Amino acid sequence: MPESTISPKKERIIVYVDGFNLYFGLKEAGFDNCKWLDIHKLVNALLKPTQELILIKYFTSRVNNNPDKQKRQTTFIEALETRGIKVFYGHFQSGFVECKRCGANWPTYNEKMTDVNIATQMIIDAYQDRYDMAMLISGDSDLVPPIKAIHEYFTQKRTFVAFPPKRYNSSVSAVAKGSLTIGRKKLIDSQFPEEVQKKDGFVLKKPKEWL
Repeated sequence: MPESTISPKKERIIVYVDGFNLYFGLKEAGFDNCKWLDIHKLVNALLKPTQELILIKYFTSRVNNNPDKQKRQTTFIEALETRGIKVFYGHFQSGFVECKRCGANWPTYNEKMTDVNIATQMIIDAYQDRYDMAMLISGDSDLVPPIKAIHEYFTQKRTFVAFPPKRYNSSVSAVAKGSLTIGRKKLIDSQFPEEVQKKDGFVLKKPKEWL
């Protein structure tokens, strides 16, 4: 009888996606045709055969200053949820910027809490031993401290960073245990179909502005 072979244990992966960092990276790179992004498909294209995807966590804030943007964001988030992606929300904070020369002012909107939410989830999941590798999709340097903490206190775990386009950050790369920049081909190959059906039968359609 041939000896039975035991398959090596796969590395467990949880993915943490900084939604706005990814979105504005695509926008700055001019990849508007890549915004209808199936993140689950993209992540699977980044993983190795020796790795196993456990969960994707997507972090964002609800846009509240533009009805058209709100509608597109809701459609996109609902499409992500059809792939089993778990969504975490921060919030938008409004304010005003004043021109020191002319005295004019205009409203601004800043996203808050995403980096804190990501850091919290990464550390909780490490403590609960839910992953072997945390894959972070972001280039936000505010996430350097939690990455360092995970490597210091959970020495058997590692954080790998997949930088969105135009979001490479040397300080993040320096503390990560591996990194790459997501290329345009992977993004193009990882788009949702024009229509995505929800569990209740409702059909989500790709926003016309992203065609």
